[in-house]
Amino acid sequence: AKGYLLGGICWFAIPFSLATSLGLASTALMLPISSSEAGNGLVPPAVADHLLGEAGSALILIMLFMAIVSTGSAESIAVSSLVAYDIYREYINPEATGAKILWVSRVVIVLFGIFMGLFSIALNAMGLNLGWVYLFMGVVIGSAVIPLWNMMTWSKASGTGAVIAAWSGLVLALIGWLVGAKIQGESVTVATLGTNEVMLSGNLIAIFSSGIIHYIYSKFIDPQDYDFSTLNENIHLVEQDLSGLGEQQQDRKVLRHAKRWIARRGYLLTFVKIIVWPILSIPAGVFTKPFFAFWVLLSIAWGFGAAITISVLPLFESQDEIGKVCSGMLNYILRKKVEETYAEEEPAAPAKTLEEEEPVPQAAKALEEDEHTLVSQAV
Repeated sequence: AKGYLLGGICWFAIPFSLATSLGLASTALMLPISSSEAGNGLVPPAVADHLLGEAGSALILIMLFMAIVSTGSAESIAVSSLVAYDIYREYINPEATGAKILWVSRVVIVLFGIFMGLFSIALNAMGLNLGWVYLFMGVVIGSAVIPLWNMMTWSKASGTGAVIAAWSGLVLALIGWLVGAKIQGESVTVATLGTNEVMLSGNLIAIFSSGIIHYIYSKFIDPQDYDFSTLNENIHLVEQDLSGLGEQQQDRKVLRHAKRWIARRGYLLTFVKIIVWPILSIPAGVFTKPFFAFWVLLSIAWGFGAAITISVLPLFESQDEIGKVCSGMLNYILRKKVEETYAEEEPAAPAKTLEEEEPVPQAAKALEEDEHTLVSQAV
């Protein structure tokens, strides 16, 4: 729970700290960046290259590679899991084994990767830059946010109503988005559709219309009374494999405590970011110099705080495991050196020939004679 909360806080440094610092730097340095280049996300590499040269370009490239790979892998796993578990195992092959589901997941990952690659090429060919696509995502998927939240937290939520609300919200968002572009720009073009005001209207319509529709449908048309305590009974594990779950992950008391912990702090953080932060910025209007300095200082502090958290906290929390690993490596190296030293100081004695072998001790000879006497008597 703590990891998810800290991850969200640290992630906010990307649009806040990175955009503020590099965006202001590009303006202060008067770099020749066009609006189309800025929309394509070329401000960070331009600033880094201007300030640090090839090293800055390399750092930006590494950062982008890590971000794209992590995001792409997460999306691929999410899509493959949905197809493999919710479609293939649920409707096509309910008796599928873990190996079969894994094979389906791998196939879906390959097909999804190929599709997304071709789709990105098509978007680029149509002239839709990164900023345009990023804002348009809210218009397309925003209508699913509140219905999904209701399904996970509200016992009265209707599944049918969630589907209806999501699709209805999408249709209303597209209509409002197109109408907004027509009203503001007098024509519907890629440029007018991509303005901040038009994109904002489409996003807000998608989010709030779907929430209102789902609430009305669940409250007055198809009210439910779902018992969340029965949720575990409807989760069917593949081959009943619990090897990845420890005792704490299966303790309901611990899970309830974690849910309360993350819910309280999540609601508080959401309230601060969505309500308090914008309200405090409205009275400022056009930022004064002191207010703008405070904004920049806050963004820098947020960025450094996120960097320290993601760099130091994992090492601190894993210090016991890291200590055990280092201790084991050190013991192995020292033991190996001691064995090598001992082998050099005491070389193995050469094998003796039959002539060099020592005579048999008297006790052994007496034992052989006694055995020979016993055998003679028996005969």
